[in-house]
Amino acid sequence: MVSILFLRNFIDILFYVLRYLIFFRILFSFLPLDPYRSSPLLTNIIAFVRQLTEPILSPFRSVIPPLRMGAGAVDFSPLVALIILEMLHRLVINLL
Repeated sequence: MVSILFLRNFIDILFYVLRYLIFFRILFSFLPLDPYRSSPLLTNIIAFVRQLTEPILSPFRSVIPPLRMGAGAVDFSPLVALIILEMLHRLVINLL
């Protein structure tokens, strides 16, 4: 019984962290960062978040390409990934 509770809590924390990493990546995408003028700490944090979230977002990006709007593009892959992660989280928790 204790191991199932531990596993359930671990899965909850894992999905919670993944959601926040994707959310931070969305927020970072709005920051106009110049790697030569920005703080090295901030640049390293953003690179770390990108390394952790790219394996999750790239499959969705290959299915749903960014929507071109003028000079920029809107990437819906984080939104789709958050929805799929939430559904997967609920499925895994219900299976326990």
